[in-house]
Amino acid sequence: MIVLGGPPRVPHRGAGDGVGYLPIDQYGVIGDLHTAALVGRNGSIDWLCLPRFDSPSLFAAILDDQKGGRFRISACGEGTTRQLYVPDTNVLITRFVTPGGVAELYDCMPIEADEQGTAALAHDLVRVIHGVRGSVEVEVLCQPAFDYARAPHAVRAVQHGCLFSADTGKPELVSLLASVPLTIEDGVARARFTIHEGEWVGFVLEWVEGHHPRMSLPPTITLRHMVQRTVDFWQRWLAKSTYRGRWREHVARSALALKLMTYAPTGAIIAAPTMSLPEAIGGPRNWDYRYSWVRDSSFIVYAFIRIGFVEEAARYIDFLTTKCLDLASGKSLKVVYRVDGSNDIKEEILEHLEGYRGSGPVRLGNAAADQFQLDIFGELLDAIYLYDKYGAPISYDVWQTLTWMLNWLCDNWQQPDDGIWEVRGGRQHFVFSRMMCWVAFDRAVRMATKRGLPFPRDRWEHARTAIYEEVMEKGYDPKVGAFVQYYGAPYLDAANLLMSLVKFVAPTDPRMLGTIDATRKLLVSDSLVYRYDPAYSAPDGLYGAEGAFSICTFWWVEALTRAGHLREARLTFEKMLTYANPLGLYAEEIGPSAEALGNFPQGFTHLALISAAFNLDRALDGPQPHSRRIEAPLLGPA
Repeated sequence: MIVLGGPPRVPHRGAGDGVGYLPIDQYGVIGDLHTAALVGRNGSIDWLCLPRFDSPSLFAAILDDQKGGRFRISACGEGTTRQLYVPDTNVLITRFVTPGGVAELYDCMPIEADEQGTAALAHDLVRVIHGVRGSVEVEVLCQPAFDYARAPHAVRAVQHGCLFSADTGKPELVSLLASVPLTIEDGVARARFTIHEGEWVGFVLEWVEGHHPRMSLPPTITLRHMVQRTVDFWQRWLAKSTYRGRWREHVARSALALKLMTYAPTGAIIAAPTMSLPEAIGGPRNWDYRYSWVRDSSFIVYAFIRIGFVEEAARYIDFLTTKCLDLASGKSLKVVYRVDGSNDIKEEILEHLEGYRGSGPVRLGNAAADQFQLDIFGELLDAIYLYDKYGAPISYDVWQTLTWMLNWLCDNWQQPDDGIWEVRGGRQHFVFSRMMCWVAFDRAVRMATKRGLPFPRDRWEHARTAIYEEVMEKGYDPKVGAFVQYYGAPYLDAANLLMSLVKFVAPTDPRMLGTIDATRKLLVSDSLVYRYDPAYSAPDGLYGAEGAFSICTFWWVEALTRAGHLREARLTFEKMLTYANPLGLYAEEIGPSAEALGNFPQGFTHLALISAAFNLDRALDGPQPHSRRIEAPLLGPA
C-alpha cells in the first residue's frame, strides 16, 4: 500500500492563469483496458477520452483549466487529501480529511468483459464515496467538454441524473446518474451534500454507444459490488507475476500501469494515456502519446515476459505480426499505429486550448507516424525472438513476411534516419539505429538457426557483420572515448547504453566502459540521466530545454549493473525510486526541481524499471566474479 502524504495545494480557479493546474505527479490513473482517466488528489478527473485511448477527450482540464472540462468530487472547506490504490489493483482511493470528519472516494472503471475484449464494455466510470467518520460536506461538479472542448453540448434531467449530448459529426451521449439530487445550469451538473459516518453515495458516468442509457441508478450496494469485482480482477491478474525480488511493490505497480495501457481488443500497448503534457513548462515539446509505438511496445514485451506475463506478450505479438503480414500486400512497417491498427495519425494544433500551465502548442496526433526510423526493425525482431523463445513459435506465414522485410533491410540499413528520439532537425546516421539493425539480423539468424527455418544465411550474416564493423569504425570516437550519437559527431546519446543490454558489445568491453564513463561525466546529474544535450548534439528542430529522461536513468542502472558497478547501480536505482509520485507512477521526464514532466504515466519508464529491477536483483544474488572492476567510493575520493 502506497499512501500519498502532505496537504495538496488548494487550486485557485483563475481566468486561464495556470494557477489551477495540479502538478502532474498529483494524479493517479484508472482504466478499463480500453481507455484511462487521470484522477487528481483533489478528487477531480481532469483527463478522460471515450471510448478509446485515442478518442477525443470528454474531460481535458489538464490541458486547459477553464475550457477543458472535469468531473470533480471533493470535500468542501479546509482539509487535506491522501491517495492510495487498493493493494495490487488499479482501483484508486482518495481520502478527504477535514476538521469535521473523514470520507473516502473509490474510483474505478469496471472491466465487465474478459480482458481480450470479446464482449462489449459499457465504459462506465464508477465513483463511490464513503463516510468513514464524523461528517464531511461534499461538492460535485461534472462539466464535460466533448471533442477536445470543440463541440458544444446540451443537457437534460432524467430520473436519477442527467444526459449530456453533443454533435461531433455523429451524436454522442454521456449519462451521469447519482444517488443524490443534481442541479443543472449552463451545461454543468452540480451537487452538494453532507455524508455521515457509515453512509455511501454513488455516481456512474456512462458512455452511451449503440444502446439505450441507464435511466436509473443501481442501488449503492450494487455499485460497491462493481468496485469489488474490479478489485478482484486486478488482484487475480497481478497474482500471475513471477517476480519475487527486492522491489516487488515497485515492479507490481509498474506491471499494473503497463497492463492499464493495453487495449484489450487488439493487444496494442500505448506509450501513455495522455497528450501534450510538456517536457518543459512553457516549451513546445508537447506530444500526443496515445498510440502504439513499435519500439515502446516491443520493449514492453520483454518486461512482461521477464515477470511471467506471457499472455500479454502474446496479445501484442499477435497485433505486431498482423502489421508484419500487411507487408505482403505492399504496405510498409510504420513507426506508430492507432490502437485498432490503423495509421491515420495526422498531427494538428488545437489552438483553442492553452496547454498545461500555458505550455502550448497543444498537439493532437503525431507526425512521427510519417518518420523513417530504422531502429524499429531491431526492436520488432527482438520482441518476436523473445516470444518465439519463451512463448510460442511464430507461424511460417509470419516468418515469410519477416524474411521479405529483412531482405529489404539488407538494401536499406545504410540510409540516414530520424532516430529513436524522433528528432525534427534532419536525418543522421544514428549509431543506435545502426546497432538495432544489427539486432534485427542477429535475432533473425538465431531464430532461424534454432528452428531450422529457411533464410538466406550468407546475405543476412554478411549484413550483420558489415553493420557491426561499421559501427565500431564510425560510431566510436577515440577522442571522446565513447560511442557517439551519430557518425562524425562528438556528442553522446544515452540510447547507446543499450549496447550491452542487447548484446551488441560486452558490458566490460573497454569501449563500453568508456561510454559509461563519458556518460557519467556529460549526461548524468547525480542519479538522473539526460538523453542528449539538444543545444549541442543532433539538431532536433525545436527550441528550449527538457528534463532528465526517466527511462535513460533505468538504462544507466542496467549498464552499470552489467559492467559490475553494483554499488553505484543499486544506489542510483534506489534514488530513482524516490522520483516516482507517491502512488509509484512516473512521467516521461524529471525537471530541475524534481517535478514530473511529459506525458503520464509513461509506459517506457515503467518497462525500464521492471527490466532494471530484474537484472539488478539477479546480479546482486549471483556470484561476484574476481575479475570485477574495483568500484570508486560512492561518496567520492577521500
